[in-house]
Amino acid sequence: MSKKLHLHLDADASSKALHSALLARGHDVTRTPTEWMPLDASDEQQLLGATAQGRAIFTYNIRDFIALGKRYPHHGGIILAYQRSMNLNETVHALDRVLCETDADEWVGQTRWLNDWR
Repeated sequence: MSKKLHLHLDADASSKALHSALLARGHDVTRTPTEWMPLDASDEQQLLGATAQGRAIFTYNIRDFIALGKRYPHHGGIILAYQRSMNLNETVHALDRVLCETDADEWVGQTRWLNDWR
């Protein structure tokens, strides 16, 4: 049985507008900061925290998260985007597609580009 993908927005991608738009579409999305992730958490803490919560992570911090994905190959999934590659509506649309069209199991250990869902 497939398990629905849940998402965490790391500190770099953690806009209230993005978070609210994804929640409004019915998705299970958290953002830094949250009760289990302080605003000053390191990238490593955010990836491991999201994984422990059963979530993939969305970030604009490409270089660091590519390295972390290699260091922790069993993470819950990393979704990357260049910060100014999409406006808010395009980002919401692409993440909505990811969350609707993929399952959590497909993301374990995967690092992929959000542009694939534009």
